[in-house]
Amino acid sequence: MASALSTLLNWRPYTPFYYGWLVLGLSGAGAFAATAIAGVVLGGVQSYILEDTNWSRTSIGLAASCGVWMSGLFAPFAGRMADRYGPRWLMPVGVIVLGLSMFAIGGAHAAWQFFIASVIGRAISQPFLIGVVPRTMAVNFFNRRRNIALALTGIYRPISGALIIQAFSVIAVFADWRAAFRYLGIFSLALAVPMIIIMRRRPEDIGLLPDGAEPSAAGPASAGRGSGPGANPSQQGQGTVSSTAREALRTQAFWVMAAVTLIEVAATSGLGFSLVPHLRDFAGLTTPQAAGVLSISTFLALSSLVWGQLAARLTAKWCIVVALALSAAAALALLRVDTLLAAYAFGVLWGLFHSGLEVLRYILLADYFGRDSYGAIAGTMRPFEAGGLGLGQLVGPLIYDFTGSYTLLILFSSGFLALSAALMLLIRRPARPVPATGPAPQDAPARQS
Repeated sequence: MASALSTLLNWRPYTPFYYGWLVLGLSGAGAFAATAIAGVVLGGVQSYILEDTNWSRTSIGLAASCGVWMSGLFAPFAGRMADRYGPRWLMPVGVIVLGLSMFAIGGAHAAWQFFIASVIGRAISQPFLIGVVPRTMAVNFFNRRRNIALALTGIYRPISGALIIQAFSVIAVFADWRAAFRYLGIFSLALAVPMIIIMRRRPEDIGLLPDGAEPSAAGPASAGRGSGPGANPSQQGQGTVSSTAREALRTQAFWVMAAVTLIEVAATSGLGFSLVPHLRDFAGLTTPQAAGVLSISTFLALSSLVWGQLAARLTAKWCIVVALALSAAAALALLRVDTLLAAYAFGVLWGLFHSGLEVLRYILLADYFGRDSYGAIAGTMRPFEAGGLGLGQLVGPLIYDFTGSYTLLILFSSGFLALSAALMLLIRRPARPVPATGPAPQDAPARQS
C-alpha cells in the first residue's frame, strides 16, 4: 500500500519541453485565481460593490490593506517553507483557502463579513500563489533564463488583474459582483489536484538540472548556483556562492532595498487602487471607461519581459532607478488628465514605466544573494512590500474622505517615487560570502551596481 502511494506521488507527466516551463505555467493559473482579491482588482471593482452595498470606500480599502499586511506577516514563514518543501503542497493549500474565501466574499452581506473573508484569503493566497513560493520555484528551476522566469511570475498578477476587472464589468451587467467571486472560487478549487500532480521543489528532485541543461554539459556551478557558460551577465561572477538569509540581513543593500520597496509600493499601490474612482469623479469618465484605463495599465505589465532583458545588460539597479524616475513623472501628469484620450495615454505610460518595478526588485535579490535561501530572503522582504501595499490602499480612500479629492494622493505618490529613485543610487552590491570549502574565486570581481 505504501509502495503504491509512493509510486502515485512520484508520478509526473513527461513533456517534450523543459519541465520547468510546465510548473511555471501552472503557477500562472494560481496567480490568476489569487488576483481576484488583490488590491488592484478590489480597487478596480469597488464601485460595483459600493453601489450594491452602500459600504464606505474606506471599508473596502481597509479590507485590502489588512489582507496585504497579514500576507506580509506570513510571508517570511512561507519563504522558509518554500525553501524546504517547495510549491507542491503549499500551492494547493493556497488555492483551497482562496476558493473558500471567495465563496464567503460572494455571500457577504455585512462589511465585517467581507473584511474577514478578504483578509484570510489574501493572507494565505498572496505568498503561496503570487509572491514568495512561485518566485522561489522560478529561481530554483531556472538559471540562465532566470530573469525571464521571474518576469513571467511578475506579470501574471497584473495581466490577470486586467482580465478579471473586465470580466467583473461584464458579469456585473448580466448578474452581479457576487457571482463573479463564486465563479472564481470554483476555478480556484479546481486547481488543487493538478498542482499536487505537477508541482515540484527543484528540478534536481526529478533528475533534471536548471534550464533543462544536460548533465554532461553543465558543471556544478551551472547546475546549482547560477553561473557557467551562457549564464546571464548579471549573475556571473557572484553567482557561485549564495547568501543565507542572516547574511543578507547584514548587508546595506538589503535594507536600502527594503526602504525603497516600502516607499515605492505605497506610492504605486495608492495611485492604482484609487485610479478608477479618480478618473470617474474628476476626469468625467464612466466606470467602465475608467476600469478600461486601469486594465490597459495593468496589462502592460508585459513590458516586464523587456525590463528583465534590460536588467541583464544594464543591471537591475539602474533599471529600477530609470523606472522610478519615469513613474514619478507619469504620476504627476495624472493631474492634467481630463479626457478619455488623455486617460488612456496616462494608462499606457504608467503601465510601461511602473510595471517592471516588482520584477526588477526580485531579480536584484536573486542577483545579489543567489538561490539557496532565496525563499527566506524574498519572504523577509515581503513585509516591506506588504506594508507599502496596505498603506497605499488605505491612504487613498482616507485622503478622499477628508479632502473630497485625490490631488494630495497624486502629489505624494509622485514625490515618493522620486525619493525612491534617489535612494536606489545608494545601493552597492554586497561582498560575496566566503564558502565553507575555501575563499571565493577571484577571477570575476563583483560589480558595484
